[in-house]
Amino acid sequence: MVTALPDARRARRIAEQVPDPELPMLTLADLGVLREVSLTPEGTVVASLTPTYSGCPAMAEMRAGVAARLREAGYARVEIRTVLDPPWSSDWITAAGRRKLAEHGIAPPGAAPARATGPVPLVLSPARRSVPCPRCGHPDTEETSRFGATSCKSLWRCLACREPFEYLKEI
Repeated sequence: MVTALPDARRARRIAEQVPDPELPMLTLADLGVLREVSLTPEGTVVASLTPTYSGCPAMAEMRAGVAARLREAGYARVEIRTVLDPPWSSDWITAAGRRKLAEHGIAPPGAAPARATGPVPLVLSPARRSVPCPRCGHPDTEETSRFGATSCKSLWRCLACREPFEYLKEI
């Protein structure tokens, strides 16, 4: 086992490399859910994660993955905190994360809609968005299903190359 120095930067570098359980081409840092890694005066590493949405089933795996990696690196005391405020936004996905999504045939999200503070307005019909094909880049695509393998993705088809693809929804 590696003897770890109580170094928050080192702990962060380790936590940043944990892959997302639903989008394994992305790390938690790429996805923007790893908020903070700090060290308490007692030597406990505290990693803060924000779920992509309330009730995200992948959070348990994310928490376990970060804790396991930190313990494997020699940090004996690890605490994983869930931070809900501010809520995660798809705008937090890094440029590298967006590139990796496209390289794996998943259209990265556009800019998240601007929202005023206060109650969230109820919208019953989806707004038409332009989602370019991640395979050929053509803008002529259509949504085939609002929900994909996970609730944060939808299914699309390119009308030019006829290939199906997933789209990571903006939140």
